[in-house]
Amino acid sequence: MSWAVLHGGMHVVIVGCGRVGSGLAQELVRRGHTVGIIDKDPTSFRRLTPDWGGIEVVGVGFDRDHLEAAGASRAGGFVSVSSGDNSNILSARIARDTYRVPVVVARIYDPRRAEIYQRLGISTVATVTWTIQQVLRKLLDDRSATNWTDPTGTIHLVERELPEAWCGKRLGTIEAHCGARIVSVTRRGRAQLGNTDLIGQEGDILHLVYSSGAEDHFEELFGKGPDGQARHVARR
Repeated sequence: MSWAVLHGGMHVVIVGCGRVGSGLAQELVRRGHTVGIIDKDPTSFRRLTPDWGGIEVVGVGFDRDHLEAAGASRAGGFVSVSSGDNSNILSARIARDTYRVPVVVARIYDPRRAEIYQRLGISTVATVTWTIQQVLRKLLDDRSATNWTDPTGTIHLVERELPEAWCGKRLGTIEAHCGARIVSVTRRGRAQLGNTDLIGQEGDILHLVYSSGAEDHFEELFGKGPDGQARHVARR
């Protein structure tokens, strides 16, 4: 995280003044940053409050004149959240390659594209993947639906209720036995960062991370417990 983000004073260019772009722009200004926002539809700026205080540019995020007018040459951050994947990626690449903006984020609806551009160094927000995972998890109680997956699909975060087989055992043994890292433990409604010295209790809720390809291995070992005997596993 940059010094400017921590201490204020960063200029951010946003492409797209929809609900996400307008909300982000006003929140950044509220936090003491300056913002230039670009949208090809002049009526979209109605989403901004009259006194929000930023720069409004009617245009597109891949036109250099429009980018200059929005302050791209002095930007510490660039966010492209228009409605099109192609324009978001093109705008993000110009911001990174031409203007050398240090932090560039693009919203991508196609998760396959999101993975490709993440590997090229452009941070992406793949809204479709995240939404599908959350709906599956809540609707079907699906163990394959993770709470969070990084844009490259490498790291998965899951929430699991501690199986009976692990109660009375030190939680650190889960990491050694199942190949997953405990991020946090929620006990009686209070969360704490993963404390592997805790002794597991009934009702404990764990957030764990593991690498792609380890799902089946983790689920099998976690469900059976350290003695290899399958017992009831509650899924969340």
